[in-house]
Amino acid sequence: MIKDVPFSERPREKMAKFGAEQLSNQELLAVLIRSGTKEESVLQLSQRLLYDFDGLFMLKDATVEELQTIKGIGAAKALELRAAIELGRRIYTYHEEERWVIRSPEDVSGLVMEEMRFLTQEHFVILCLNTKNQVIHKQTLFIGSLNSSIVHPREVFKEALRRSAAAVICVHNHPSGDPGPSREDIDVTKRLMESGQILGIDVLDHIIIGDRRFTSLKEKGCV
Repeated sequence: MIKDVPFSERPREKMAKFGAEQLSNQELLAVLIRSGTKEESVLQLSQRLLYDFDGLFMLKDATVEELQTIKGIGAAKALELRAAIELGRRIYTYHEEERWVIRSPEDVSGLVMEEMRFLTQEHFVILCLNTKNQVIHKQTLFIGSLNSSIVHPREVFKEALRRSAAAVICVHNHPSGDPGPSREDIDVTKRLMESGQILGIDVLDHIIIGDRRFTSLKEKGCV
């Protein structure tokens, strides 16, 4: 039984310590199945499941009804296994949509203008870019009037590092509709650029969105 298996060798504990990639097919199934029967441990049940379906190749096409023909696999376990198999299939066949490429401030405006020009509060957004200047992530980090205490480099670059971004572009809106930069906008941008240089993540620009108008702080020579 599973209690006779050393604690460090039990599938869940082993996965927590070493990661899923270190588990065998039998052990991964045991994590999903969770429990065995009075006659079999979860590892024995997992092994029999693989044997009866001739390995993963046949198991991937097993229906809920077929899974339930295995003694010890009830409706709940069969549904969970089928869901895990289907999720794996979707991940394997997933194709990313074509990513937005940033070549100019106009490209940034084209991406965010319509969603940001009507906002009644200032929203600070970062665009995370890969080495091809494709947008790999877009996120609103702050809402409210821009100042250096709110827009902290730690929060900006935490998301960029998490996404392994090569560069970022900062964007925020002016609810007044006038995209002219304030002194605070310029100071915040300079602070972020200096932090980016230390971290090796370029801050390519800071775009201010107005009503159908925008300002690039880089093109304007403000930074």
